[in-house]
Amino acid sequence: MAVHFGMEDKMSKSFDDLLSKVSECSVKKVAVAVAQDSAVLEAVAAAKKRNIAEAILVGDADKIREVAAADNVDISGFEIIDEKDNYTAALKAVELVHTGKADMYMKGLIDTKSFLKSVLDKEVGLRTGKTLSHVCVFEIKGIDHLLFLSDVAFMTYPTLEDKVHIIENTVEICHACGIPNPKVAPLAAVEVVNPKMPVTVEADELTKMCAEGKITGCVVDGPLSLDLAIDPEAAKHKGAEGRKIVGDADVLLFPDIHAGNLVYKCLVHTAEVKNGNILTGTKAPVILTSRSDDFETKVNSIALGAVVAEAMSKMN
Repeated sequence: MAVHFGMEDKMSKSFDDLLSKVSECSVKKVAVAVAQDSAVLEAVAAAKKRNIAEAILVGDADKIREVAAADNVDISGFEIIDEKDNYTAALKAVELVHTGKADMYMKGLIDTKSFLKSVLDKEVGLRTGKTLSHVCVFEIKGIDHLLFLSDVAFMTYPTLEDKVHIIENTVEICHACGIPNPKVAPLAAVEVVNPKMPVTVEADELTKMCAEGKITGCVVDGPLSLDLAIDPEAAKHKGAEGRKIVGDADVLLFPDIHAGNLVYKCLVHTAEVKNGNILTGTKAPVILTSRSDDFETKVNSIALGAVVAEAMSKMN
């Protein structure tokens, strides 16, 4: 069952709207695992300057200061916890979030496998028993609202049950961003059920589950082709006006990681976009960005994490 985080009073249609939401929240803290990373230091410094979040930097203190000085990044206002070993640093950083001393957990100069291992640590991690999934939030020129993509980076070949959990996780993020009843489009190559295409059968099942109240807090309509999900004109030309989603989807649910990752990278590298990424299903927001993500994406991800952290704190 999807949980309403209780911040749906103001709908966010852009990252400027999200930043406006952040300004209404108490200042959050992000714990950074292995913080001696120039791009991450630049992002957390910018987040502090924009009043998005404070940071606690965990890692090799000498290297953190060295990297910051080389890139002329001011970290004088940040708490630094010295830990030379990368995985131990990750455990110390995630424990700060586990114990409530920080509100968000962010990946620094550590491999993704080790970072996720710390997230799932039984003693100090952020596991909740829920399925983990990754949500990307996009502001795309030509689309008048934020678009939520899942899963493009974590869940490889989701089963029907996995897709239910992905929807629940993503809907919670939508609610935190002020979207009270998001429209979820389970995507396929076609918009009709074809028994020879299992993805369409599962999309139809998800639609029925929503209609039966087994999936709540959203509208699910699938299977849908991508054009019907995001282009009102395509929906009109294809005679899909009777669908619950007619080019106005809020959430794109991908059939597997290949489809999701290809769309994600196509948008990032060819379109005029802003985006932020977050790992969901955890006790607190986890900011899992790629080293190839640009500076603004990292800052946007921290802002997204702050909004979700505020919503989770109100719910709790």
